[in-house]
Amino acid sequence: MIADSMVKINGIYLTKSNTICHLKSHPLQLTYDGGCNEIKKQEMFKGTTSLPSHLKSGGDQGKRHARASSCPSSSDLSRLQTKAVSKADLQEKDAEIEVDEAFWNTRIVPILRELEKEENIETVCAACTQLHHALEEGNMLGNKFKKRSILLKTLYKLVDVGSDLLSLKLAKIILALKVSRKNLLNVCKLIFKISRNEKNDSLIQNDSILESLLEVLRSEDLEMNMEAFLYCMGSIKFISGNPGFLNEMISKGAVEILINLVKQINENTKKCGTCLPNSGHLLVQVTATLRNLVDSPLVRSNFLSISALPQLCTVMQQYMGDKDVCTNIARIFSKLTSYRDCCGALASYSRCYALFLNLINTYQKEQDIVVRVVFILGNLTAKNNQAREQFSKEKGSIQTLLSLFQTFHQLDLHSQKPVGQGGELYRAQRLPSEAEDVLIKLTRVLANIAIHPGMGPVLATNPGIVGLLLTTLEYKSLDDCEELVINATATINNLSYYQVKNSIIQDKKLYIAELLLKLLVSNNMDGILEAVRVFGNLSQDRDVCDFIVQNNVHKFMMALLDARHQDICFSACGVLLNLTVDKDKRVILKEGGGIKKLVDCLRDFGPTDWQLACLVCKTLWNFSENITNASSCFGNEDTNTLLLLLSSFLDEELALDGSFDPDLKNYHKLHWETEFKPVAQQLLNRIQRHHTFLEPLPVPSF
Repeated sequence: MIADSMVKINGIYLTKSNTICHLKSHPLQLTYDGGCNEIKKQEMFKGTTSLPSHLKSGGDQGKRHARASSCPSSSDLSRLQTKAVSKADLQEKDAEIEVDEAFWNTRIVPILRELEKEENIETVCAACTQLHHALEEGNMLGNKFKKRSILLKTLYKLVDVGSDLLSLKLAKIILALKVSRKNLLNVCKLIFKISRNEKNDSLIQNDSILESLLEVLRSEDLEMNMEAFLYCMGSIKFISGNPGFLNEMISKGAVEILINLVKQINENTKKCGTCLPNSGHLLVQVTATLRNLVDSPLVRSNFLSISALPQLCTVMQQYMGDKDVCTNIARIFSKLTSYRDCCGALASYSRCYALFLNLINTYQKEQDIVVRVVFILGNLTAKNNQAREQFSKEKGSIQTLLSLFQTFHQLDLHSQKPVGQGGELYRAQRLPSEAEDVLIKLTRVLANIAIHPGMGPVLATNPGIVGLLLTTLEYKSLDDCEELVINATATINNLSYYQVKNSIIQDKKLYIAELLLKLLVSNNMDGILEAVRVFGNLSQDRDVCDFIVQNNVHKFMMALLDARHQDICFSACGVLLNLTVDKDKRVILKEGGGIKKLVDCLRDFGPTDWQLACLVCKTLWNFSENITNASSCFGNEDTNTLLLLLSSFLDEELALDGSFDPDLKNYHKLHWETEFKPVAQQLLNRIQRHHTFLEPLPVPSF
């Protein structure tokens, strides 16, 4: 019968005090390997030989758990490997250097004797610190020297004491002594177990173990030490999850070391034509660590200077079947592309577009990765016309987006809560669902691509794309999912710009106009703005203009001129301009003080938006086509105001005397000269020709 003080883990009975991950209950066998003076610590664990879940693909990469009490043993070397190692050991032995006997006897031996006493943890830890300094002073760190085996034997015995603080100090010395093969693996396992518990972060920081771990990645051979690298990298990943380590990691070159490791893996895969065993697990840890680091501006700068983005793209291509690796890299790119310089750098890497499309096709129903990929594509295509073109040229790009749209549209429909079953309260309180989140970001990509003059007409004539956009407006309200409705409307607006043959938008223009009415009467200014923009494009059609007047939409447009919202005034004025093309509809500007509101817009926004001022002048020009008297046409007060405003705005010194920076001033001047000035001058001349300052004489009395 086993005593109460024992617990069973993985078939091994341990004392409770050791379930916090000490090696005390496990006998350690110290042997010489092939005649080499280096001591090997043979763990006598009976557990599984598989990797811990934290080091596997598919594990939870964002959390730490209490450390396991045992660490999996590594696989035995094959006979061929043993022979190769033995040869290397003999060469290593020949290269051993002599040590200063006096220094060894006076400085090192007393400390080793102190360590062997194992009186208390504090004393032993202090002795370890002294030993590290003494070895450094004697130039023994990093070198193969005689009596090194004596030193390692003493250090390995102390691992059994069971103190995390002491174990870290021992690990730091052992790593500094440049142990290799299984010794390196075992010390990396030891650090890994300690680092799994975030309560040990302060110990790790105080002992600067991070530098030792990074040195392993920098200097040791990857192929010979893959499993050791895996545990080493696992520790670094845990450490990177603590923001307090961020600056230290950056200053010690962690980014450069990790990207160089990625490059090694890529080059090895290219050379061998296959991936190294466990390289996928290693890359999960590497990419998770980089994901934690990329929030720093300095790291983003480093990424660009060392060409990290193409290397990560290559990893994604070679490990397309590893969802964890791809998800981590997608998370890195989603963060980086939120910044203009990094976004531009990735956009210029032409191979990335086919890569992202392949990811979508591979993981089409995996929301966590797809949502990030479409977010990245939205960032790349937001302000870069070349990116829009390159993406659109990729084979199957539109079909891939359409298929994704259909998949998540169906998922969204199936997740809807019917009204009467708590659906209204549910919609009012919730955030976008996972399906909605994908659709939000996907419609943004479509809206961006539609800006390209070569792709806009293609999308406008695609019944699948347009049909799903309209369906979205049919079954979604602003209360259901504001961002999705606004993005879908913005996409329709961009597509409605193109007056092309077979345009589905043009075929369904009146139905679209009906769908937009519910946005116009909402309290959401963003929704109203997008709806008005669509009306601005559709109102170029006479049938839509008739719809606008029949449904009193024109009155709403004139009311929006009072909103003092520059973008809304611009779009509303565009609709009114299109209405005044029809002579029969010009009279509507007399309703609700339309002329005065247009004049107020000219006064309020003219000096800062010459394009809006141009629209106002064009609308007034259309309205006054059959003018006989300015005061009768515009009203006496508005006529005088127009004369003053137009005269002032046509004076270049007055009009362009704004506090703008040079680039913005040149931009304003361009629009003032090419758009506002020509039509404003003609309007002013017309008003002046049909205006008199003479006052009529009173009727004489008899």
